[in-house]
Amino acid sequence: MRQRSRPIHLFLAAAVLGTASTALAAGPAQADGEATLTADPLSTWQTDGIVWSLAYAKGIVYVGGRFDHIRPPGAAPGGGGELARKNFAAFDAKTGQPLACAPAFSGGENTIRAMKASPDGSLIYIGGSFGKAGPVGRSNTASLNTADCTIGDDWKPTVSSTVRALDVTDDAVYIGGQFSTVQGQTRERVAALRPTGALLPFKATIRGSSIPNDPTPGVNAITVAPKLNKVIIGGRFTSVNGSLLSVHALAGLDATTGKVVNTFTGWIPSRSAVKALVNDGTNFYLGAEGTGGGVFDGRIAGRLSDGGQIWKDTCLGATQAVLPYKGVLYSGSHAHNCSDTPGGFPDIGNRQHFLAQSISDKTILPWFPDTNDGIGEQIGPRALTMADGILWAGGEFTTVNDAPQQGLTRFAAAPDTGAPQVPLMSGSSPSRGKITLTWKASWDRDNGALTYKLYRDGVYLTSLTKDSRYWNRPDMSFTDTVQPGSAHRYSLEVTDGTNVSGRNGPVNVTAKN
Repeated sequence: MRQRSRPIHLFLAAAVLGTASTALAAGPAQADGEATLTADPLSTWQTDGIVWSLAYAKGIVYVGGRFDHIRPPGAAPGGGGELARKNFAAFDAKTGQPLACAPAFSGGENTIRAMKASPDGSLIYIGGSFGKAGPVGRSNTASLNTADCTIGDDWKPTVSSTVRALDVTDDAVYIGGQFSTVQGQTRERVAALRPTGALLPFKATIRGSSIPNDPTPGVNAITVAPKLNKVIIGGRFTSVNGSLLSVHALAGLDATTGKVVNTFTGWIPSRSAVKALVNDGTNFYLGAEGTGGGVFDGRIAGRLSDGGQIWKDTCLGATQAVLPYKGVLYSGSHAHNCSDTPGGFPDIGNRQHFLAQSISDKTILPWFPDTNDGIGEQIGPRALTMADGILWAGGEFTTVNDAPQQGLTRFAAAPDTGAPQVPLMSGSSPSRGKITLTWKASWDRDNGALTYKLYRDGVYLTSLTKDSRYWNRPDMSFTDTVQPGSAHRYSLEVTDGTNVSGRNGPVNVTAKN
């Protein structure tokens, strides 16, 4: 695991559920040290389409989206070894190997948009746009028995349109989306049912779209806090239960009645929508996206108890998934400007698709694995889940860390295998008996502070440590004192504390007399 390093440069000193599993201990997800996972992806099977949702239960990761096949790690599309998987696949959480559990989901728009395990892990609840789950008909939602990979007999409610969000308690299943009726009764965009499929009295009318060019209101994300009897919903809407009440894209509801209990006034500006919600029993976390200028695209941490805001970042580049784990909030987005967030980067024409932030103070930590935008809407990552200490990510991407990899990837706490690149070095003699060596700092995907080891004539000379990021690589130098007129060869290597680059050079310099 990569430990957070406190910044030593001025630029740093200035400075999640629809789709994310939350099998975490109660209490705020905070830990001393804020160690991140490595940025080195594990060997992972791929899809030939988009992964919209991930869920974890009893040692298995379930993958849902819109795809027709999975293929081995490293295999090119159509390159052999493909296995048929219609919008759903299951993998061993530790080894990443595909499992035989593979009911096909078809009909409707042929897509799974949300999945969530029951608290005991016996069921996976599934939502999306489909008319058939395995061999049986289902109306945009279904359940899967994890013990034998069969489609559940009890859970078969009729939902009039796409289900985009799910969360589950011991005795209720909350769904959100674009529907207007559930079980033949009016339920506008949000509903609650028993695990038997019986509709509960919970009712909240969601209307008005917060996105001008998308007039259909909808609920994109749900997170439930059963001990507080509270449900937080997010999406694109401007009205809950017939009253504006300053409700915009985010609301806290009584989990029994659907009555508004938190309005979160001013949290989400106009032309912005909430895309992801998750909680750890004490705090909740959201990701948002906006359209046009003056929007909110970042992440917010809030208190479940009273709906108070803990922090809000200012990154631009829509956030699609959030996941708290051991003091760090991981997210999937296409962030391109985080200059006003501690530890953040300026707009330099880049898109950073994964971020890790300190839950305690929102600082962006040195963890920078990346994907491309990919296919579909070209957003990159869409879903995150933590499974047995391994972070699984799914989405539209087709590369990870510049290497071909489609739809799925994984990151673990160890091993860290990526060595920093060694920079070019030059040398000169500015004065008698002095040799000055200069180079630009390197950077590493999962370490902020790097150590530079200098060698003179093949023998270790000294070390310097410097903090750097890919957008800020400070100039570095060292002046050596030698005999006037003597000639020497110098080389340099860089280490992140675990991995060591190859040596550069040698650079040959003769000291002035």
